[in-house]
Amino acid sequence: MAALGGKLTKRLVENLGPGRHGDGAGLYLVVDPSGARRWVVRVTVKGQKNRKGAPLRTDFGLGGADVVSLPQARERALEYRRMAKAGLNPRFNAKREIPTFEELARQVHIDRLPTWKNPKHAQQWLNTLRDYAFPKIGRMPVDTIGQPEVLMCLSPVWTAKHETATRLAQRMKTVLDVAKSMGLRSGENPVTAVKEAEVLPKVKARAQHHDAMPWQDVPAFYAELAKRSATAAKALQFTILTACRTSEVLGMTWPEVDLEARLWTIPSERMKGGATHRVPLTDEMIAILEPMKAMASEYVFEGQKRHSPLSNMSMLMLLRRMGRNAFTVHGFRSAFRDWAAEAAGAPREIAETALAHQVGSEVERAYARSDLLEHRRTLMAKWSLTVTKQHH
Repeated sequence: MAALGGKLTKRLVENLGPGRHGDGAGLYLVVDPSGARRWVVRVTVKGQKNRKGAPLRTDFGLGGADVVSLPQARERALEYRRMAKAGLNPRFNAKREIPTFEELARQVHIDRLPTWKNPKHAQQWLNTLRDYAFPKIGRMPVDTIGQPEVLMCLSPVWTAKHETATRLAQRMKTVLDVAKSMGLRSGENPVTAVKEAEVLPKVKARAQHHDAMPWQDVPAFYAELAKRSATAAKALQFTILTACRTSEVLGMTWPEVDLEARLWTIPSERMKGGATHRVPLTDEMIAILEPMKAMASEYVFEGQKRHSPLSNMSMLMLLRRMGRNAFTVHGFRSAFRDWAAEAAGAPREIAETALAHQVGSEVERAYARSDLLEHRRTLMAKWSLTVTKQHH
């Protein structure tokens, strides 16, 4: 067996900047923006096809560059290529040293990348583990992690950052579940055991209330807003009147709008709940939309760049500039909801449908297939009047 050689050197491995650096023969050094370095080998498994029928090419994590040296990485890569050549999937056939928690977590992350809806979620998944688990248990082989180690990661953040801690627990559990499915662990998942033993203090789940302006104050604020000409102000007026989410308003395009029918139809892929949502348009809403047509943009509320929407933060920054620091844009949905219950006496299902919330059980929903458009048209017209009564 001739000595393995490639393009990389020990010095390069230590000093290369972020990116994927090839050593040759499918071995890469991947350097994250954070500076973390790990080995990945890409192999094509002979005779195996991916879902599209092309040859199956797969990336395997070979461990962190601080733990696995360049010669070791080349050796492992060679072993993986031999198996792939023989038609064996390395995932099930590699002579395994037990990977560390960090190595396996990074592998799970690579494997799941195609399934995440957006890169940000994928990155958050890894960052949670990087910040709270790797420093404590990252270098431990996955078969040595038990309840004490899980507690060591969770305890410090359990009460102070409870939401983070629950995500951390979920993500650690996933990594250890994968370890079990690969035959690297047996028995109950220690994350589950820790939760069931209730050793961590009960944390009262505080519902995340988006700080909402009391609905009684909305008309005065709206009047102030109506004096502004910026697109962000128009978008915020429209958001308040429709009680829609920021993303729904900012992503709004002209083909979704039917001024004749006084209707805005938001396609399912733009909705949080994944179902098409119809918004009845009132006179006041149409008065905001009409002048926007002159922009001749793809988007109703165009941002800095031609044919692209306003930035996600634009309305929040406007609230800040107007001195309403305590409130969020999302809070106007709550203000509408409170008004609908307290002032309009609207039935729950109509108010909830106006917010595009799913109402009731599966059964109730099967009976309530209608989106109650005409009832909502009346409700939104009343809301428009309430909101605008001080500036007409």
